Formats: sequence, structure tokens, C-alpha cells
Amino acid sequence: MTAPVIHSLRDQIREHIVDGIVSGRWKPGERIVERRIAVELEVSQTPVREALRELESLRLIESAPNKGVRVRNISAADLEESYPVRAGLEQIAAELAAARLAVDCTALEPHVSALYEADRAADGTGQVRHTVAFHRELVRAAGNSVLLHTWEGLGIEVFTALSIRWLGTRQQSYAEEHEALVAAFRARDPQIGPLVKQHVLGCAPRP
Repeated sequence: MTAPVIHSLRDQIREHIVDGIVSGRWKPGERIVERRIAVELEVSQTPVREALRELESLRLIESAPNKGVRVRNISAADLEESYPVRAGLEQIAAELAAARLAVDCTALEPHVSALYEADRAADGTGQVRHTVAFHRELVRAAGNSVLLHTWEGLGIEVFTALSIRWLGTRQQSYAEEHEALVAAFRARDPQIGPLVKQHVLGCAPRP
């Protein structure tokens, strides 16, 4: 029973740190003190260390001997690098999921509805959450655990949030773009893979 609890705790700590970076609590170049987070969240330093290690693998933070852990100075070029990789993965996912989603798009539809609400309210947090959730469900529909694991490893939610909040890379309507993808799946569009790829590339920030 121990491992799932530790894993869940690490995820919560990771989310806490990410929220702090995205919201500006920790600014680029600023040090993140492991012990301070542990005291604040009333946890041991071990899961905090694990969460920080995971965020370092996403290139969101960096560590150096005798200097501790700091938030990376992330540029538009850094953020842009992940998008061609993500676009390629999602093209594969769309092609694998096409037959399934042509019959049943119910996993995608609630996020389109939520995006309409977020667009109307100019709710950046909602736009990030439901954009990422839509694409996660698309990748999950491919039924390929290796593909999903690789996609998750790109830190999509983190970099989507940073692109929108730090660089202002907003589309006019997140909902309309995603509704168009649902319509393409339903219509069994033979170009669904390239359509999804272009959609993802169109969201990339420009350096």
C-alpha cells in the first residue's frame, strides 16, 4: 500500500511546484528550497526531492552543485522545441484512434463544452486544463500505453500553461478548434492525422 501513496504524494507536490512556477511565485532564476517546501506541505523531503527530479527531467528546473535547485530561464525557443515531437506523437495517436473515435467521441466532447465556457470567461486556467485533457483523451483513445507514457513524459500541461501565461500564445477560440477535430473524427476524415499534427504545431510559440 505504501508505493501508491508515495506516488500520489509526489504528484501533489509536483503540481504544487508547477503551480508556483506558472503563477510567478517562483520566478525564472529563483532558487527553490527543498526543505522549505517540505515544511510548508508538512511532508518529508524525500517526495519533494522526487518531484523536483521529475521537473528537472522536464527541463523546468535545473540543479547545480553548491547552488541548489533553480527555475530555468525558459525562452520561447525552449517551449517551441517540444511541439514538433508532440505533434508527431499526436498524429500517430489520431491515426490509431480514428476508427474508435469515429464511432464514439464522448471522451472528447465534455472538454469542448468546457472550452466554450472557458473561452467566454477568458479563463486561462480552464483553457489549459481542458485543452490538455482533450488531447490526453485523444492519445488515450489510441490504446497504446507506450505512446501515452511518452506523451505524458513531455510535460504537456506544464508547457501549455507556460506558453499561454508567459508568452501569451492564445488562440481566438480553443473550443472551435477542438470541435473541428471532433467533427473530423466523426466524418472519418482520411487526413485526420495531418490535421491533428497541424493543429498542435499551430499552437507552438514563436521565438
